[in-house]
Amino acid sequence: MNLRRLLLACTGLAATLSAGQAEAQPAPDRVLRVAPHADLRTLDPVVASITITRMHGLMIYETLFAWDSKLNPRMQMAGRHDVSADGLTHTIGLRDGLRFHDGQPVTARDVVASLERWMTRDTVGGKLKEYVAALDVVDDRTIALKLKRPVGVVPFALGSAVGMIPAIMRESDARTDPHRAVTEAIGSGPFRFNRSEWRAGARVVYDRNPDYVPRSEPADGLAGGRVVKLDRVEWQIMPDAATAAAALQTGEIDIWEQPAQDLMAAISRSRDIRVERYTSLSNQVMLRPNHLHPPFNDPRARLALAYATDQADFLAAGYGDDRWWRRCGSYFICGGPNGTEAGSEPYAQPNLETARRLLAESGYRGEKLVLTTSYDIAPIGRMAEVAAGRLKQAGFNIDLQVSDWGTVTTRQQNRGNPAEGGWNLFVTTASGATMQSPMTNIGTNMGCDRGWAGWPCDEEAERLRTAVVDATDDGARRGATETLHRRLAEVQPYRVLGQFDQPYARRSNISGVLDAPVMLFWNIEKK
Repeated sequence: MNLRRLLLACTGLAATLSAGQAEAQPAPDRVLRVAPHADLRTLDPVVASITITRMHGLMIYETLFAWDSKLNPRMQMAGRHDVSADGLTHTIGLRDGLRFHDGQPVTARDVVASLERWMTRDTVGGKLKEYVAALDVVDDRTIALKLKRPVGVVPFALGSAVGMIPAIMRESDARTDPHRAVTEAIGSGPFRFNRSEWRAGARVVYDRNPDYVPRSEPADGLAGGRVVKLDRVEWQIMPDAATAAAALQTGEIDIWEQPAQDLMAAISRSRDIRVERYTSLSNQVMLRPNHLHPPFNDPRARLALAYATDQADFLAAGYGDDRWWRRCGSYFICGGPNGTEAGSEPYAQPNLETARRLLAESGYRGEKLVLTTSYDIAPIGRMAEVAAGRLKQAGFNIDLQVSDWGTVTTRQQNRGNPAEGGWNLFVTTASGATMQSPMTNIGTNMGCDRGWAGWPCDEEAERLRTAVVDATDDGARRGATETLHRRLAEVQPYRVLGQFDQPYARRSNISGVLDAPVMLFWNIEKK
């Protein structure tokens, strides 16, 4: 009898715990379930420029300024911004109500440490650093950024939503070696990272930050009030496109961030699903060579890449129907404010004979070249296949190595010998917002060690990029951008493979998705 009572008691306790756990879970209409384009592996948005880490960073961290839907900077964490009469000192005061998720107030010391770390890693931050004479703590809530000469891009840079974002971290985290990822995920933003429910390869969970105080302005892109209308956002990792499509159709997920092109027609037929664009600026595809190792330390080998490849081959393989893509030779996005194609005309169509000649002149003698890729992001995997085939025709000895996307992006940071864990080439994509400006374009930063994976180095290109930033009016800026673009076409920091539009798919009861460089999850409602 005692044993029976014990068993009954345990059963009752289990039922009670189960009921309590169920009650603790948010209501279904307060949970947004999303199939993102990739798994989250790196938590530090100042170390990794990949989109999934940037999306994660924008969930939990904030920046002093933020870009609106037109890419104009607005104050975000900043509550006050004053510029001295000579244009050399920017005094920035923090707005009220800023606290980290551990309860600590955000201070000027946190801001200074975070910006110093960011400026050593990011394309935009590195360019801004060239102008900075000092970055000082004035008091607990105020910093002073002092310049060597006036420049009008300070708020734009401090609000960057591309590359490595200028996320404001706790000072203790921000003092981490900028080349070593921070493993904590404690920000001050509208969501908290739920580490206990994080399952690599399966699920990433964010809870609404109940202590977050949003700005009073309406949401506009990344700017304005980051009002969270949900209790939880769950990223359900679904690398198989058919599985994600089925989950969207049955309501298991609410949003598919990057639906497969070959399934869009099928899911669009459902009256419960909407397929839409969340940004009007097209994205870019690139073939990135490693400039540290032969043969791509020689510009002739990089030019051979341009002559060996036809953009249409890649775009059709990656994105199917040509209504979703277009040829474009601009490093700075056709259709964008800086979309010149000057100097790229010779590479509009492939020329294998010229490619083979340039490759031989570079000193290449058939050594194996590692092209690393993943099918976790299906278009990238398919385009890497195209690259391997086309480059072999031009005389490149390509070793296509396939792994998961997290491994690919980690490997991209490896500067070592390609035969010992490094790499020679990869295909990737970048948002139009990232690539549309000489200041934000991560691939055209040719500042050697300050550059993005691939580490291109060209003093003349960097001088011309500085001239763009220094330009005092729109006409001078356009002229300087065209001159820079001609130089880039000569030295080929990467091969531009054209542009594409990436829509997202949502259930019809989801609304409030904002026009922004990446998908955002505040302002969204589920009815």
